[in-house]
Amino acid sequence: MPEGPEIRRAADRLFKAVGGQPLESAWFHAPSLKPRQRELVGARITAIDTHGKAMLTRFDNGLTLYSHNQLYGVWMIAQAGERPETNRSLRVALETEKTAILLYSASDVALWQDAELASHPFLSKLGPDVLDKRLTAAQVARRLHESRFARMSLAALLLDQAFLAGMGNYLRSEVLFEAGIAPTRDAASLSQDERKLLASALLEVPRRSYRSRGIRKTAGMRAEYITDTPDGFAFKVFDRAGEPCPECGRRIRRRELAGRRLYDCAHCQH
Repeated sequence: MPEGPEIRRAADRLFKAVGGQPLESAWFHAPSLKPRQRELVGARITAIDTHGKAMLTRFDNGLTLYSHNQLYGVWMIAQAGERPETNRSLRVALETEKTAILLYSASDVALWQDAELASHPFLSKLGPDVLDKRLTAAQVARRLHESRFARMSLAALLLDQAFLAGMGNYLRSEVLFEAGIAPTRDAASLSQDERKLLASALLEVPRRSYRSRGIRKTAGMRAEYITDTPDGFAFKVFDRAGEPCPECGRRIRRRELAGRRLYDCAHCQH
């Protein structure tokens, strides 16, 4: 599943393609949304925001389109009236005079009034977005100290979207390595200095990934993480089992923790 930085970059590309332009047409696959297609005709997209892995397409008529890619969803951009050659199922099509943005293979799509969006059943359970510029390391450190999170293993906590939205599997491995902390520890066991290190890494690593405009291909990397960006975010440990740690040179290991694969250095992460 794409993680917060990838969803935010997708939102940036979509808004650049259609932002501020009146919609010539709107189409939904879901029968429940078809009667609302005409509400979007003539509306302009004022922003495409993200909260964690959810995307929020905001219109100037007080409506917001909520979508979540889940495992297989993907947004594409095409010329108006054209559709890319793909075996995926089209779920949403929003078209301006010149450009179409198209959502394929995602089933979690809804249209909400802006004023009611805070009560959305998924969004209302999310923690702060790791890419939110207003979120500080001090605030993250305080969340690590909260009783509802403190007894969870870090391997599980860093995948919990109620803790911080937008975190995911590659970010989990990279954040813990950056902080030099073992994934089997829980937040309650961290010293004050360790909480500060982890809180800083929880903001810096996802933001660095977002700024890098993609993930750079390295040996052993799985295809779903590859982009064509030559200067993208490079993994230090994720998907590098058996390769040398960039800090100490010892072999990186792969483990299954909290139901997902995790990569770490037994020597550098205490």
